[in-house]
Amino acid sequence: MRYCINCCIHLLPNDLHRQCFRCRGPNHNNQKCPVCKGENRIPLYADSKQMKLLAVLEVRTDHSESWNGFFCLRKGKLCSLIFGLIIMTLVMASYILTGAKHGLLLIPSPFHYGAFTSNPSLMDNESLSDMKDHYQPSKMNISYVKDYPSIKLIIDTITSKIEFMTRQRPDLEELRKQEPHMFSVIPNKFLPNSKNPCWYEEYRGNTTTDPYATNSYALYSKRFRTIFDYLRKVFWNHLYHYKDKHYRLRCLPHFYIIGQPKCGTTDLYDRLRLHPDVRFSAIKEPHWWTRKRFGIIRLRDGFHDRYPVEDYLDLFDLAAHQIQGVLQSEAAKERGKMNNIIIGEASASTMWDNNAWIFFYDNSTEGEPPFLIQDFIHAFQPNAKLIIMLRDPVERLYSDYLYFASANKSAEDFHEKVAESLQLFENCMLDYSLRACVYNNTLNNAMPVRLQVGLYVVYLLDWLTVFDKDQILVLRLEDHASNVKYTMHMVFQFLDLGPLSEKQEALITKSPASNTRRPEDRSLGPMLPTTKAILRDFYRPFNTKLAQVLFDDAFLWKRT
Repeated sequence: MRYCINCCIHLLPNDLHRQCFRCRGPNHNNQKCPVCKGENRIPLYADSKQMKLLAVLEVRTDHSESWNGFFCLRKGKLCSLIFGLIIMTLVMASYILTGAKHGLLLIPSPFHYGAFTSNPSLMDNESLSDMKDHYQPSKMNISYVKDYPSIKLIIDTITSKIEFMTRQRPDLEELRKQEPHMFSVIPNKFLPNSKNPCWYEEYRGNTTTDPYATNSYALYSKRFRTIFDYLRKVFWNHLYHYKDKHYRLRCLPHFYIIGQPKCGTTDLYDRLRLHPDVRFSAIKEPHWWTRKRFGIIRLRDGFHDRYPVEDYLDLFDLAAHQIQGVLQSEAAKERGKMNNIIIGEASASTMWDNNAWIFFYDNSTEGEPPFLIQDFIHAFQPNAKLIIMLRDPVERLYSDYLYFASANKSAEDFHEKVAESLQLFENCMLDYSLRACVYNNTLNNAMPVRLQVGLYVVYLLDWLTVFDKDQILVLRLEDHASNVKYTMHMVFQFLDLGPLSEKQEALITKSPASNTRRPEDRSLGPMLPTTKAILRDFYRPFNTKLAQVLFDDAFLWKRT
């Protein structure tokens, strides 16, 4: 049997394998062969035939085609290795990003709440949700801890820094400087024969003028265009003509339902609007005092053009038409009949949301807002009545999370967000006052859950700096849910509303509850017991102060 020493393959008897000049035939002579001449070779026997081992070794080192195959093999392995490294990198990047978001990293996240911005001249189109980019690095990093003892230390630090300081109330001239146009539109006196604050304003347009052409509520929201289409049709029928001039009746609300979100304000609104003497704005929650007058339509969209006060007053035109009908009736003219229709407004952000102040008001003191919503409301309506519906802040926060979270909702995710929010709040409290942290836009937009909304007493004390205590009615959702009739009677008495027939009262008190928890949210179950214990500890000092201010231990929420 013959072999090709160059290719190391078996040759058939008649195969000369001529392309390989090293193939040895029967007449091959090592001494005469130019390739093999002078070489000292060791014979190798295979199949009882002699082979040269060194020749076989030479084949594997000299032949170029063999190396080409080897390089092809190496190239394939190299491509596979590079592809594997890319996949591994993507997997690790996904782990790091997901872990940082949900607090699953084994090392602390570098994101940390630092000094908050004090620059009011930010671009108008800059989103409030982007304020996180204005953080400055701090000495400590956030570590997302789940164990109760570690988080308890954070809460203890926050508690030790709590001081309920009395706020200095700004004077009227300072308010005028901040909002000169608003003061030029709203008078300081209202019609004496109307229980609701109303006044006549000269209308300078003509019959071809659209009185709502520039109303921002109509321009930016398709939902309200139907309402304004109707107002356009009836507008000229309700103008008051006097000495060749046209006047329109303008009104502000007599009372405000100012808070808090997820505390039953929608249910209270739906029941109150059934009372024959109560009217509301054309839109349930205009959010004008807190957001729209600053040009905030949606928090994630940043700033737009500011809504002027005229746009806000337009929302009460439907109610104003009815009040005007009472004032101009024959009985009113002859007997001096008093209008008893009152208007309400129910933006649940009014009590707590002062996030926009930093972009519009200068001269802040150590991060605290120099002007609050209630300062301006009181300046125009010192006799306004305010209704506040509260709820156990622990349960309120979980309900708020379930309502506003968009995806991946779970008790575990809620726990992680609570832990992160507490650490952000602690970091603020180490450097700033309680009021500065509560009203800070940057911190409030950074916290994954709205812890600050449940700090009821902080907001209430600030409202009490401008309004008397008898002008504010504070209710509990727990009481309202267990005895609707009792709480509604309290509201009717507070607003000095007239008596109702049994049928009218039954309609108001026996209608089903509004804005209850969605079925898909109820299926998620309650929060974790550990989370509840953490939040109980966090809110306890604030609830204690609230119960002291209201002289009612029910606001301790010990039994819930």
